[in-house]
Amino acid sequence: MPTLRELTDDLIRQEQTLRKGGGEEGQQRQLRHGRLPVRARLELLLDKDRPFFELGLWAADGMYREWGGVPAAGIVTGIGFVADRACLIAANDATVKAGAMFPQSVKKLLRAQKIAAQFRLPLIYLVDSAGVFLPLQDEIFPDEDDFGRIFRNNAVLSAAGIPQYAAVMGNCVAGGGYLPVLCDKMLMTDGSQLCLAGPALVKAAIGQVVDPEELGGASMHAAISGTVDFHEPDDPSCLKRLRALVDLLPPNVPPATLDNATSDSPAPDHHVYDVVSADGRDEYDVRDLLRCLVDEHTLQEYKAEFGQTLVTTFAKIAGHPIGIIANQKRRCRTASGEIQVGGVIYPDAADKAARFVMDCNQTKLPLLFIQDVQGFMVGKQAEQAGIIRAGAKLVNVVSNSVVPKFTVIVGGSFGAGHYAMCGKAYDPALILAWPSAKYAVMGGNQAAETLLSLQLRDAQRAGRTLREDEVAELRQSIQKRYQEQTDIRFGAARGWVDAIIPPADTRLWLQTALALLPASTNREFKTGVLQV
Repeated sequence: MPTLRELTDDLIRQEQTLRKGGGEEGQQRQLRHGRLPVRARLELLLDKDRPFFELGLWAADGMYREWGGVPAAGIVTGIGFVADRACLIAANDATVKAGAMFPQSVKKLLRAQKIAAQFRLPLIYLVDSAGVFLPLQDEIFPDEDDFGRIFRNNAVLSAAGIPQYAAVMGNCVAGGGYLPVLCDKMLMTDGSQLCLAGPALVKAAIGQVVDPEELGGASMHAAISGTVDFHEPDDPSCLKRLRALVDLLPPNVPPATLDNATSDSPAPDHHVYDVVSADGRDEYDVRDLLRCLVDEHTLQEYKAEFGQTLVTTFAKIAGHPIGIIANQKRRCRTASGEIQVGGVIYPDAADKAARFVMDCNQTKLPLLFIQDVQGFMVGKQAEQAGIIRAGAKLVNVVSNSVVPKFTVIVGGSFGAGHYAMCGKAYDPALILAWPSAKYAVMGGNQAAETLLSLQLRDAQRAGRTLREDEVAELRQSIQKRYQEQTDIRFGAARGWVDAIIPPADTRLWLQTALALLPASTNREFKTGVLQV
């Protein structure tokens, strides 16, 4: 079994391949059209002395194989800095299926818009897309989380005062044409196309033969339709203009705040690799992990002797106060002498965590959830102690929290434990995962045995008795399939996490996110009816 560091190094190598998009041939095609590949565009747009926090790099990984694959879902998204302003970038990669939008491309862009809204970050769209991928239009077109939601979000973001800039730097046809026009400022380069229907479709629909430039070129939109605000000759000029326009915005984060990534950190970042095992089987004290993430001497543990399988603590990260709920991965002994298994949520731990979440909402402290959870405790004793009631209370307060929430999955993330610890469905501002993370409704061995028993029952009902070697082969097949599905790359491909990050970068991601948070809202914290 590789170590966590080896797992991380392997993941980084795989990500280098993903960043190549459609490969060398696709990039050369862009250059022949007088356009830069998407990563070259980002190099000119982003500040060179700031990190780019890429989101959704693993989107669509292993999916759409019948169409040749869609690396990173054909769109690059992330938080970067433009003229010292933090911005959310969404840039089509035209080397991947001409930038066509697949179902996961839409999901990725919608998530980027949601993150921009939560952090109130200016949005910059670099548009170079052939529009909806027509063979899959039935999975993209009409629903509330489909393609049309992008344009609805454009309008809502604008109404909320969140700046949006769109630069059409290639194709922008059909319904996709609404995205740039719904933005506050629109730029367009020579040689680009912006129209609801291309020349071929126009001819088929109304019999009109029209020149592409007259139909939707940059000169036409700048001088005749009046749609374009800034007409630029090429990509470098367009990106330079974008930087100048963003530079007109008020600063959205004090520069010094983001330069404090390692100050007051008690341990070198690489120490996290010594705490958590890659396979998740070893016990560890989660406090050792927290000391690698938070400022030195700032941990103030809440109810430290009660509900010990969840550690609840106040702390600071780069000077930003935060409340942390983390799964404890070593066995604990209660005051009554009961041994509690690490990574399992017991009734006392759920009760403690629920009260802690309410307390953080009372004092407007952001919440950080560190997940390495097998689920809630089961069995007669747990049921009689009210595990469902206690778990429901924790789910309730997490659901109704009004403070920003962040989630980092370092190991297992299974079953209702994933929900209670602020899984994707519970609106974390960011949900990050380590390469060691595993994601499923239950652990692999339990799931394999459950599925196996069901298939054996079906075989018996059909009058068949499986031989021992057939049972062993079936068990192995189920385990293999389940292991593939619990791999965090499987979840990341489907948008269940925002990014898989090197463990040593966790503090940098968190301190940056905390620095970018807008002022706390005045929303009132309410829970409705709680079972107590």
